[in-house]
Amino acid sequence: MFKVVAIVLGGGKGTRLYPLTKERAKPAVPFGGKYRLVDIPLSNCINAGFKQIYILTQFNSVSLHNHLANTYMFDVFSQGFVEILAAEQTFENSSWYEGTADAVRKNFMHFHTQNPTHYMILSGDQLYRMNLREMFDKHVQSGAEITIASTPVTREQCTGLGVLKLGDKADIVDFVEKPAPARDLGDLKVKASMLPDQSFADQGRNYLASMGMYVFNADCLEKVLDNDFTDFGKEIIPKAIQSRRVNAYIFSGFWVDIGTIKSFYEANLDLASVSPKFNFYDENMPIYTHRRHLPATKVNYCTISQSLAAEGSIITNATISRSIIGIRTLIETGANLDGAICMGANYYETNEQKQTNREQGVPDVGIGRGTLARKAIIDMNARIGEGCRIGVDERAREDGDFDNYYIRDGIICIPKNAVIQPGTSI
Repeated sequence: MFKVVAIVLGGGKGTRLYPLTKERAKPAVPFGGKYRLVDIPLSNCINAGFKQIYILTQFNSVSLHNHLANTYMFDVFSQGFVEILAAEQTFENSSWYEGTADAVRKNFMHFHTQNPTHYMILSGDQLYRMNLREMFDKHVQSGAEITIASTPVTREQCTGLGVLKLGDKADIVDFVEKPAPARDLGDLKVKASMLPDQSFADQGRNYLASMGMYVFNADCLEKVLDNDFTDFGKEIIPKAIQSRRVNAYIFSGFWVDIGTIKSFYEANLDLASVSPKFNFYDENMPIYTHRRHLPATKVNYCTISQSLAAEGSIITNATISRSIIGIRTLIETGANLDGAICMGANYYETNEQKQTNREQGVPDVGIGRGTLARKAIIDMNARIGEGCRIGVDERAREDGDFDNYYIRDGIICIPKNAVIQPGTSI
């Protein structure tokens, strides 16, 4: 009998996703209108039958903890759980997590209570749907001590990823972390016969990149972490390849790392396209999230195209294209959104609260009358007043931090709980 413990790496401060990580851990960032990033790896685990899951994090974990507590509740007969292991100071360790490997090392005392035979280590900020059971089965059949999930990529993509070199039996014989653009990688090309499909070679995807997802035999993981190394990709994996049997599991489906504002923005908007690269409508392998029991979204006299609207929203006399409308989003008359991501709200305001807003000169939560927004991310509970112009007027979008908004990769980000006064132009 095998027992697999899944470990989801929650990441550090999430600086590349700031300001979305200003008040929450990276796995808790809202995604796709109604989900959180952490729902992706957790759903893949549950669909594979791996229900003993730990999430390692140390920054802004309250929002993540609330989401998990309200969402992943297994019955007492399944012995399943999703548990956060936040960094803590003990008599043995006075430091916080110093890297992915260090985070795992410091929690063996908790993992041991499950007596696992294997560990599956996953990232908390990637979009994919993978049969993790198949990956695990192939790991066992291969006799490897470590299996690394990998995906075919082009030479241009190699620069930001860890690239694997395969032997004749899918065993990994070399590993190069984020090679420079000018470096010759000819010796790392994968034989066409080893790719899942000839189309990958035709597209120039002749290299294998690590997806940052691993299966370890339990005893092997403890041995390779019996040192002071702090990072899997930069230190643990390259060293393990030299002395351990490490195999590659080649994944041919869609996969993207959502580690930056740009990749987050593009991955979201693609979900609303006519033929999205990632399919949320797969009933056999669903993506789970918090069940909120909200009413259906109400649409009054609107023009909406290539957009998603999560439940509980009210949209009135608005024009919306290529946009994501999150839960409980209120959009008033005359608003126009193009390429906008609205994360919605945690609550509905009462009439009394709205009256107080008017007395205090504060806009209501939502998108005000006549507001225009282009290429923008509007975080939870933001108050956008009437007649605002966000990303509409012709002006240079230089990255930077401003009074009540941020610009990253040319994308305007309105942070959580922000107040944008009526008539503001950004």
